[in-house]
Amino acid sequence: MSPDTGPLSSSAGASEFPARAPQRLSVSFEFSPPRTEAAERTLWETVTRLTPLQPTFFSVTYGAGGSTRQRTHETVARLKSETGIDAAAHLTCVAAAQGEIDDVARAYWDAGIRHIVALRGDPPGGMGGKYSVHPDGYENAAALVAGLKKIANFQISVAGYPEKHPDSADATADLENLKRKIDAGADRCITQFFFDADDFLRFRDRAAAAGIHVPIVPGIMPVSNFQGIAKMAGLCGSKVPAWLAEMFKGLEDDVETRRMIAATVAGDLCRRLRAEDVDQFHFYTLNRADLTFAICHLLGVRPR
Repeated sequence: MSPDTGPLSSSAGASEFPARAPQRLSVSFEFSPPRTEAAERTLWETVTRLTPLQPTFFSVTYGAGGSTRQRTHETVARLKSETGIDAAAHLTCVAAAQGEIDDVARAYWDAGIRHIVALRGDPPGGMGGKYSVHPDGYENAAALVAGLKKIANFQISVAGYPEKHPDSADATADLENLKRKIDAGADRCITQFFFDADDFLRFRDRAAAAGIHVPIVPGIMPVSNFQGIAKMAGLCGSKVPAWLAEMFKGLEDDVETRRMIAATVAGDLCRRLRAEDVDQFHFYTLNRADLTFAICHLLGVRPR
């Protein structure tokens, strides 16, 4: 996808939308633990809508500084028990000693949770704050992965950054950090969201050249609230192309048009990735089903 022309331009090798026939793709969906009763109802309506798509797994985030630890555990356990689908718990290094983190991991294992998304994590103040290592904690995500593998044979996913993590000195240092996480025992890399397919494809190629041979799964973020996503992108190191800003310009009060554009943009991004043999997609749902369901439909992923 050229940053100059945007998602509706044609490009060599890009195929038509594959929605005309069901596809055997792997999809996974990320949720956040709800904070209110209303948010909980919305979450479980979303889960009910997306479960028939038979995702490979659901994942549940872990608030900055571990602020949602109990709610994450409760949500993961309920997802696993009520849907029968693999549920992955996010776990971070922030603001906790190794022993405390190890106890959380053992509690997940005892509850039947076998999949952890191991992250360094955001500082207690959230993205954009200064990270500091707990004096008795895991130094980074690679150390956390190694520690988890000592506790039990967890399946472990880790994060990757097509446009590099904002705290990394450069792209090479960022890729070296990912390699350490994989060498420590991680099974999969899920990327930060991005809006240019070429950023992901270059990252995938560079990872393979660096000896990283686990699946590199693109993280897809449907954009319905442009201002919110633009702010988040600025904090996590993802660039927002000028054409994307132009698409949402003047639509601040037009929710329905924004959602149509969001589905088109994300669907086209996935189409470009499919044309390059990407067959796994991880969706940041923001606890809403409609856009993710629509994009999966465009990809040919249908209820089973």
